[in-house]
Amino acid sequence: MKQILCILATAGLMFAAASSTKEEAEILSLMNTYKDAMIHNNASAMEKILSPDLAYVHSAGMLEGKADVLKGLSTGKNVVERIDYSDTSVRFYGNTALVRGRVDLWHSKTNIVHMNVLHVWVKGTDGWKMVSRQATKLAE
Repeated sequence: MKQILCILATAGLMFAAASSTKEEAEILSLMNTYKDAMIHNNASAMEKILSPDLAYVHSAGMLEGKADVLKGLSTGKNVVERIDYSDTSVRFYGNTALVRGRVDLWHSKTNIVHMNVLHVWVKGTDGWKMVSRQATKLAE
């Protein structure tokens, strides 16, 4: 009986690990979709991954909602040449994923913003949506 319980527990842990790895891959893929949409001013791609009640906080403290972010992309106000992620970690809490890491955002070759950023994703009936982004500029 103890062996059966041990086998079932091990199988459960293996399933949870495989499921977590799959979800982490999904989230990292969405982070790349987000990055590509920012670089290419692709409002339609961004619209699909942002939650209607998005809270998007820039490193300078400005708060925007989904409509503001999409408007910035569609009008060309958003100028991003490149985004580099590093030290990225993904943690899951039920249907919530926290993606934390360093982000270097290149507005131009001489205007680079170095930040720590927290992206919050929630999985609902229509998949993962970004519900929040909080950026903090790194000290010089």
